[in-house]
Amino acid sequence: MGLETMAGYVCTIAGGKGGVGKTTTAVNVAAALEESGYDTAVVDADLGMANLGEMLGIEYDSSLHEILAGNATVSDGLTDAPSGMTVIPGEQSLEAFAEADPAKLRKVIKTLRNAYDVVLVDTGAGLSHETTVPLGLADGILLVTTPDDVAVADTVKTAQLSGRVDGQILGGLVCRVTRNTDVESIDEEFDFPTLGVIPVDLEATENEPLVLNSPDSEAADAYRQLTGVLERVFFEGIDPTSADLVLDQEWFVEDDDEVEEDAESSGSRFGFFG
Repeated sequence: MGLETMAGYVCTIAGGKGGVGKTTTAVNVAAALEESGYDTAVVDADLGMANLGEMLGIEYDSSLHEILAGNATVSDGLTDAPSGMTVIPGEQSLEAFAEADPAKLRKVIKTLRNAYDVVLVDTGAGLSHETTVPLGLADGILLVTTPDDVAVADTVKTAQLSGRVDGQILGGLVCRVTRNTDVESIDEEFDFPTLGVIPVDLEATENEPLVLNSPDSEAADAYRQLTGVLERVFFEGIDPTSADLVLDQEWFVEDDDEVEEDAESSGSRFGFFG
């Protein structure tokens, strides 16, 4: 995408608790978007616990922290990553964290939005200043949680914080879902739509992105379907509340002998199959 074209869509991927799948979601959605022909950039804005570069196993010349400290340009930080996505990784040192100015993230995102179709901003956990800034910079926010009660409660708090900075929440994503997860109860905790779930996929490789490295896995299928919904939100302007929930019963059937049992149980546990 050239600089002369329409500005891209900025989506912040957030959640109140660490380890719920924000970075995993960012890289898999980015990989799926690239498969669909969209130039996509991912920014590791988790200034305290950056892990994007490590997850993708990439080397880089300059980090987001250096850019936010005024020691590098946005162009310096652009790094090629798997599937054709571009990333700006962060650092994990306390010194880099101390020198980075979150307020400068606005200029970084503005620069990227003029050069890419989609900019995904991976954020840190908690309710600090550096996690709040990306919420206010986004066109839309995807909130990620696991079924854990604490994670769900922290996601609700993050949604409330997003409202205070005029952030637009697209919806929620529940990761690490099993056939015993009560998705309906989680959805009832939210004042925003649940866009989908990502199943626990024990057979999938840990080499991210799964969409690229384990393309036939259930988790990769879920991320592709989720990305299809997000594409319509980003580029067609559909209301996320009108989108179909990304959840396939077959993800939760272990073998043919359990099909009937699983179909009966999932209807009551998920509450989305009718």
